[in-house]
Amino acid sequence: MKALVFHTFGGPEVLTLQDIPEPAIQAGTVKVRTRAIGLNYADIYRRRGNYHLVGEPPYILGYEGAGVVEEVAPDVEGIQVGDRVGFADAPHGNAELVLVPADRVIKLPEGISYEDAAAVLLQGLTAQYLVNDSYAVKQGDRVLVHAAAGGVGQLLIQLCKARGAQVIGLTSSPEKREAALAAGADEVFLYNTDWVSDVLKWSAVSAEVAATGLDVAYDSVGSTLMDSFKVVRIKGTVVFFGMAGGDPAPVDPRMLMDTSKTLTGGDLWNHITSAEERSRRGSELFADMLEGRLRLSEPTTFRLADGAEAHRYLESRASTGKILLIP
Repeated sequence: MKALVFHTFGGPEVLTLQDIPEPAIQAGTVKVRTRAIGLNYADIYRRRGNYHLVGEPPYILGYEGAGVVEEVAPDVEGIQVGDRVGFADAPHGNAELVLVPADRVIKLPEGISYEDAAAVLLQGLTAQYLVNDSYAVKQGDRVLVHAAAGGVGQLLIQLCKARGAQVIGLTSSPEKREAALAAGADEVFLYNTDWVSDVLKWSAVSAEVAATGLDVAYDSVGSTLMDSFKVVRIKGTVVFFGMAGGDPAPVDPRMLMDTSKTLTGGDLWNHITSAEERSRRGSELFADMLEGRLRLSEPTTFRLADGAEAHRYLESRASTGKILLIP
């Protein structure tokens, strides 16, 4: 089979398409022939060598994709050859054939394409737990979404709006601002402005009343964490779930005490801990898509053979939606 591999850590140029042996079926697994593979920034970190990576050289990136079950281990029940499935946390996904633990398979309903599944599973399940578990968004809440034009950002905007919240986004360019507005944000500000003041003014209930701040800020940038605290109200919440812009400054617990503000962290895999939970959340995510509460922006696709170019594009920060690799 063909796979996108690399033998040493480095830039996109280390990635090459090679023929390697097919993975052998193991107990508790199914073999999936991929039709679409999701590219995520974690793959960039792994390629550079500063993020955990499974296996030995030649390394194969990719943890998210969708395809058709081609082989099923004898001890696996409930999954058959020919089933359309997706996965969000099975290693070695940048290949034509991927061995996926059966308890990590999510079956695809009619109406959800392979491209849809590969584009939405990881980011969609992330957005889903953020608005339900990290902070339960409700009618009337005022929400800040960092990196609002990114994959998770656009989904967060839509899920918050579906719950009756007002949403303000932050992006790095006018083009990304338009993408976040198209996703449904009520207002979007740019990082290179005095966005803290702008957000506080936006949150004021009228021109005569001092700004009171937002109910929650979803921060995936990291280096902006203290500014996120500045724009949430007394007793507000900051959800920290990423460090795309660098490590955050240490948080003084006395500030939390004095303002009664809450800081909570977020990691998807602390919320999806069983096959049943994975299936339930996946079904809810697909229902949101099929019933129109969640719309995906058109993904940018690259051939698997052009994986290096896909990595360069993602690292350029020019993308506003999901990037897919097509075997």
